[in-house]
Amino acid sequence: MKKNLVLGAVFAAALFAVSPAKAIDSTGGCGLGSMAWRGQSGIIPQVLAMTTNGIFLNTIGVTLGTSGCDPNGRVTGGTGKLVLAVIENNMEQFAMDASAGRGETIDTIAGLLEVDSKELGARAQQNFAYLFTDENVEAVDLTLKIMELAQA
Repeated sequence: MKKNLVLGAVFAAALFAVSPAKAIDSTGGCGLGSMAWRGQSGIIPQVLAMTTNGIFLNTIGVTLGTSGCDPNGRVTGGTGKLVLAVIENNMEQFAMDASAGRGETIDTIAGLLEVDSKELGARAQQNFAYLFTDENVEAVDLTLKIMELAQA
């Protein structure tokens, strides 16, 4: 009986420890969990990332700016997924817009990321070779680079 009570308490504590990480980003966000499980898909890696973040106090990473966390970052609520969807459906058009430094895809992405469209367009044009390292660039990689440029 006592063993079950202890196990229940440990389980409840783990759930509460994971909750702050989940509030930041439902896919693990930053922290040791996101670093340890980076690039993996599915529910199991996401749960493991959140659990790892909860166990190793992800709030410390956010506060100190360690473990891939930015203390000045903002809660995105899935913005990255929206940008990825735009890129996946408009990769060629984005390439043309990025090379010109302006266009509808840049305007759309700038709106999603709440940044100035002209500034994002200029950064995309200046960093075109960085964004498109070869003709087979993956939408996920491109999205991460775009979001990085938008934060610069």
